[in-house]
Formats: sequence, structure tokens, C-alpha cells
Amino acid sequence: MSQDRRPLRYGETWVYESIVGALPGISLPAWAAVAIQLLVFELGVLVLAAYYDLWAAAVAGTAAVVVAAIGSVEMLRIGTLVRRIDVPGDYRDLLFSSNVEVVLSVLAYIALVTHLFVFDPQQGGETLVGRLFGPDQPILVVYLMLLVLWDVCYRIGTGWWAAITSLWRSARYRFDPETAAVLRRADLEILGFGLLQLVLVPFVLEFRVLLAAVVAHVVAVTVVMSLSVFLLGRQTTA
Repeated sequence: MSQDRRPLRYGETWVYESIVGALPGISLPAWAAVAIQLLVFELGVLVLAAYYDLWAAAVAGTAAVVVAAIGSVEMLRIGTLVRRIDVPGDYRDLLFSSNVEVVLSVLAYIALVTHLFVFDPQQGGETLVGRLFGPDQPILVVYLMLLVLWDVCYRIGTGWWAAITSLWRSARYRFDPETAAVLRRADLEILGFGLLQLVLVPFVLEFRVLLAAVVAHVVAVTVVMSLSVFLLGRQTTA
């Protein structure tokens, strides 16, 4: 295993890391970027909840903010683990350079917005947006909701792509025990973030499509990562 201490270049990082690293005149450690993200979003949730008296919605908003923030932490941890060892170039390029996670995130976000503002109202009952924000949703509240939901969808899309590439890597390549141990830890980080998303379940229990989507997503990530860890053990060299 080799420690890669050279500066990270574009194409070797998640899009999230590239954006943070590209801010002109600003150099933030990873923990500070995540802390600012958590503080700004949560402050926005609390201020708007107090102004519009939407404290019930603030609970759901806080859960989403926490999921997004922990997703940021997991992205940084997984990226650090993978970059600090010698891995096949194909795997590293797929994971960081392809930007497929952005495509998956956009598709998930569009599906979610379509469900919230088209499918849900067409069912004739109470909508999730209506339950959280009342019949006359404040524009600023909806804006912040969509921004936080994008953050959540981006982390979910990244988690999915990391899971898919991990399974492909574990099935295709063999690794020495030391490298395999680091990759196994990265896989478990991906699995842990997938399971964390179950905290969103209580807020969609009465909305069957969203509930099914969240549960199916977590189950699928669990299956994929469990198989990846299993194959990684089988592919480890003596």
C-alpha cells in the first residue's frame, strides 16, 4: 500500500470535492467545508421554521440536512481511503472521473420533484408538500427544501455509483491483504451511509411510492455492498 501525498487534480476527486477545492482564494479543510454546509442549511431550516411557524417541517428538514452532511463526510472518507492505496486505474477513473454519479443524482432528483409536484397531487389525497408546509407553501421554504433535497439526491447518487464500481472492482481484480482491508473498509462506509438513509422512512410512511423507493434503495445498496465485500474476500491473494 502506498500513500499518495501529491496534490489532488481534477478528475481524481468527486465533483463535490472539486467544487470546494476550486473556490478562489479559499482553502478549507474537509471538516470545515462539511461544518459550514451543516450550519448554513440547518440555520436556514430553523430560521424559516420560526418565521413561518413550521416546526413540524423543521424536523423533516433537519433529518434531510443531517443525511446530506453525513453523506459529505462519507464521500470524503471513501475518497481518501481509495486514493491512499494502489488500485487499478480503471477503477479509480470510473469512480472519480466518469461523473456518472452526477447523472444518477440528476435522474433521482427529477424523479423526486416529479413525484412531489405532479404524481402526488394527482392521487387526490394529502400531499407530502402540503402536509409539511400547509396549503400555501412559502416560496423561500420550498426553495430551501429543493436545495436540501438536491444535496440528498447527489449523495445518494454518489453512494449508488460507489457501490456499483465497488462490486465491479471486487469481481474483476485481485488484491493483496493490506489493500483488500482498506477497500473493505471503504465498502463498509458505503454500506453504512446507505443504511443511514432509513432515518428518512418515518417522514414518508404514508406515501407508499416514496416509502418503497427509499426502502428498495437501501436494500439494493446493502445487497450490492455485501456481495462486493464477499467477492473481495474471495479475490484476496495470499
